[in-house]
Amino acid sequence: MEELSYSLHLSNDKNKTKRARQFAKSSKLSTTSLSNNAIQTHQQLSKVDKHNLRKYDNAKDLICIIRGTSSVVEDTKNLYLELFEDARIKYNEKQKRNDRKIENYFNHISNDNKRDLACEIIIELGDIDFWADKNDNFKHKMIEVYKEQILDLENIVSNFKIANATIHFDESSPHLHIVGIPFKDGSKNGMEVQVGKSDVFTTDSLRNIQDKMREYCINTFNKVYDLNYSLKIKEEGRNQDINVKNMTNYRELKKEQEKNKKRLNELNDKADNLQNKSLQITNIIDNLKPNKLNKNNYSITNDEIDEIKDYIKQTQETTSNLKTTNELTTILEHYEENLKNHSNEVKELKKKITTREDRISDLENRLDFANDTIDMLEDKVDKLQEVLDYFNELWNKFIKFLQDKFFSSNKYDDLIDKLHEEEIIDDDDLEIIQNEYSSNYSKDDDLE
Repeated sequence: MEELSYSLHLSNDKNKTKRARQFAKSSKLSTTSLSNNAIQTHQQLSKVDKHNLRKYDNAKDLICIIRGTSSVVEDTKNLYLELFEDARIKYNEKQKRNDRKIENYFNHISNDNKRDLACEIIIELGDIDFWADKNDNFKHKMIEVYKEQILDLENIVSNFKIANATIHFDESSPHLHIVGIPFKDGSKNGMEVQVGKSDVFTTDSLRNIQDKMREYCINTFNKVYDLNYSLKIKEEGRNQDINVKNMTNYRELKKEQEKNKKRLNELNDKADNLQNKSLQITNIIDNLKPNKLNKNNYSITNDEIDEIKDYIKQTQETTSNLKTTNELTTILEHYEENLKNHSNEVKELKKKITTREDRISDLENRLDFANDTIDMLEDKVDKLQEVLDYFNELWNKFIKFLQDKFFSSNKYDDLIDKLHEEEIIDDDDLEIIQNEYSSNYSKDDDLE
């Protein structure tokens, strides 16, 4: 019975360490998402949204959304309202101080560095070896398998609700990204219903979840594909290094080499038989008797002639096969050496790609920080503009006051000049006041 590997990975804040990210990148699991951190803030959720829905490279035709919409962020916000809004309103009604009320629970958790805003689970059935030669139609049957998996997950973990579930078909194997919210009921402190990753996902509960999900997944797979696979035994640790043994051509050549080794062993057995046969032929020759008529000629029976012919035939066949096998072995060894050299080149390229990915990730983080800074500065500019508008309006009222009160007669000219000298009003303000005064004065003359 053929076997398949199964992986269920839960994102967590331990992935923030350099060592954990490096492990994730070198893991044999074919998905590239293990290096993502836990979803603790709105910003991190936005990154998951862009990655899972392929908004970075606009490759939406290579994914399949089986729960939620084209926005993981909005799906999560809506699920927050569904799960926590009643509890939030009830909590606020009990609060006598406004500063203790929670206006928006999604934002409240996003700003709380002690709790995760949401969780991401990645599920994969079958490794790179299994999926390497499968066509798109075969791969897309996994949609039905993974649809069952999200239903199974919610049944197994009743305190975990799924906001979005998306399948990726653009990597080495089709795998499922699940974003959801773990929650706890009946809390005595704070809201009655709260997010609660550490309460829902413990070491023991995760082990139980993985065991059940593994069993359900392989059963659904066999039903959908009409096959009879079993699961590989869970490994405590996974191979971390991608090496030459994972290369398809190398494995094919190794299989061929094993076949030839088997042939060599068979030839060795034949060689042993030939050696025994040689002793028999030598014995025949040693026991040949001279012919009575001519002592230079020896007598030999027909049976002995046939035995010698058979020996010659076996020798020729074995020599020919041995030569061919030795040539194949030399060729295979040469291929193996070339593949190892190629593997080293691949490793170097992989290191460069990893470095490039780290730089891109760093630039993305800087860009996000810059965008946050811009938003903050724009808010400050808006507030400063409001203040400026306020004082501008106040100043205009002051100028109007001077026009109305101080220029009804000429006795306030000295005051205006003094304000101008002290630079309380500038030339433009003085001109406005004087023009307004001149206009009013002319009107007074007309009235007289």
